[in-house]
Amino acid sequence: QVQLVESGGALVQAGGSLRLSCTASGTIRIKNMAWYRQAPGKQREVVAAITTDDTTNYSDSVKGRFTISRDNNVRTVYLQMNTLKPDDTAVYYCNAPPMFTSFPWGQGTQVTVSS
Repeated sequence: QVQLVESGGALVQAGGSLRLSCTASGTIRIKNMAWYRQAPGKQREVVAAITTDDTTNYSDSVKGRFTISRDNNVRTVYLQMNTLKPDDTAVYYCNAPPMFTSFPWGQGTQVTVSS
């Protein structure tokens, strides 16, 4: 069974940067993957996705600031987040993109951006 473990979240000031990691176990390689976030009182939303041929897509709210990438050698997907804003505050999760069957959700990693 695939297990996803997210890490890298922290408290950061607005304008700062963070790099999140998502490591998958129980699978030979990472295929299509996405990063999601859920802010307090809001629904979980997808913010970035990467396909098997490394095509990437981003939500309008993070385009130009976030970059998704992966390293199949270590079964890890990354989310580089730059120019962070208070609205980016959320718990961040990785999983398959919405059009694919989800894996069990991990615990996520908390990102808090102070103004």
